[in-house]
Amino acid sequence: MKKHSMFVLAVAVALYCAPAFAQHGGGRPAGVGPGSTGAPAGVGSGTSGRPSDPGSAGVGHSGITSGSPTSVLDNTHATNALTNALAKSGVTIPGGDLKSTCSTFKNLGQCIAALHVSKNLNLTFSDLQTKMASESLGKAIQDLGGPNVNAKSEAKKANKQASQDLNAAQSAS
Repeated sequence: MKKHSMFVLAVAVALYCAPAFAQHGGGRPAGVGPGSTGAPAGVGSGTSGRPSDPGSAGVGHSGITSGSPTSVLDNTHATNALTNALAKSGVTIPGGDLKSTCSTFKNLGQCIAALHVSKNLNLTFSDLQTKMASESLGKAIQDLGGPNVNAKSEAKKANKQASQDLNAAQSAS
């Protein structure tokens, strides 16, 4: 008899506690734990998390930056529109050929930002281009800009300028 009443008591406790376990879900909440940024899906994973970041190919400027710089700049209309947008910003393209200038970059946004940094800080574009083959724009600015340059601020400024040029080119094309 004693075993039977212990069994009934255990079942009663289990049934009483079951709703609490069901509400918890048994797992950890989304965005908690190792490997999680705590941000919504797609934000903060590999990029700065800003959809309009020119370093994010294809986001925010779909017709202009999707694909490699050389494939995008095969479109003469897009090349002309971007060259004109850069000229309005006071940026000179080394050698005058945007396609060959940007050919070594992973995406067009990086190249346009590097062109702006070159102009803004009076740095040699080819030095920036070489540095950016193995490191970020911010690190390249830090290495080449000298001790009085705020690399983070300058990278942010150049990315904003690049985004504006890409938007202007997108509107024109």
